[in-house]
Amino acid sequence: MIKFYGYKKCETCRKAEKFLQQAGITYEFIDITENPPSSEEIAAIVEFAEAPLKKLFNTSGVHYRELKIKDKLPVLSDKEIFVLLSGNGRLIKRPLITDGKRATIGFDEMQFRKIWCS
Repeated sequence: MIKFYGYKKCETCRKAEKFLQQAGITYEFIDITENPPSSEEIAAIVEFAEAPLKKLFNTSGVHYRELKIKDKLPVLSDKEIFVLLSGNGRLIKRPLITDGKRATIGFDEMQFRKIWCS
């Protein structure tokens, strides 16, 4: 089952949901602000998505700026980043989608077609 970590008020998440629905892809929606993925899930998602850790951050979010994450990132270990993200879903770029073998971060229609429609 595909897990869709998103936020209902997020326009990007709504676009991603619409895409999946139109493609006939079923998923479980999880509010990322109330139930962020665990540290272990985040580590796996980074590996599955083949993405750099910094891509996981919602850099346009208020919490990112308030907590001055940009300044802290260079000195944080991967594990510390995973713990930070798992403790605050508002820091995570949305949507975050995984089936336990593949993952996408954010919404890019071409990437969704390649990953979720194959």
